[in-house]
Amino acid sequence: MTQETPSIKASDAERERAVERLRAHAVDGRLTLEEFAERVDTAYAARTREELEQLNRDLPEPTTASGPAPKRNATRWLVSVLGGLDRRGRWRLGSDTVAVTFLGGVDLDLRDAEIESAESQLTLYTVLGGVDIKVPEGVDLEVGGFSFLGGKDVHAGNRPVSPGAPKLRVRAFTLLGGVSVATHPPR
Repeated sequence: MTQETPSIKASDAERERAVERLRAHAVDGRLTLEEFAERVDTAYAARTREELEQLNRDLPEPTTASGPAPKRNATRWLVSVLGGLDRRGRWRLGSDTVAVTFLGGVDLDLRDAEIESAESQLTLYTVLGGVDIKVPEGVDLEVGGFSFLGGKDVHAGNRPVSPGAPKLRVRAFTLLGGVSVATHPPR
């Protein structure tokens, strides 16, 4: 007869270490913004060490002999003049990115985006144009800026943000234009 050993409870310090490791993998490009946010939520909800280990089972150890994984170049500028720009799928958001629209539109889907930093800032300048941004739930979203004869529409959702969640600051400045920022549940 075999006796099952009880699971060892996880401490707050172990949860924080797990989140830091996840943050490093997100910055290295192994986790998308959506995956990172989901795993951070799971880490803070974990009750045992085994649950924390499950979060990193598909990820390599932080230090590998082969060196850091090659990263995509981060997007720093997005410009749309008299046209449209659409970014979705796996792309890398810079820690400080600027989007400019003049008589055009920009659609950004950040759910599968990689991040350069756990804190990112997206600055938008819109004249006679529009910007639509989709953000995964669980991201700490902060939206500010100024609109003149335009508008900002923010739907941040009702889900509480975990303490170690990635942070996205959106600063939107519009003139006769509009900006829409909305969180979306995981696909």
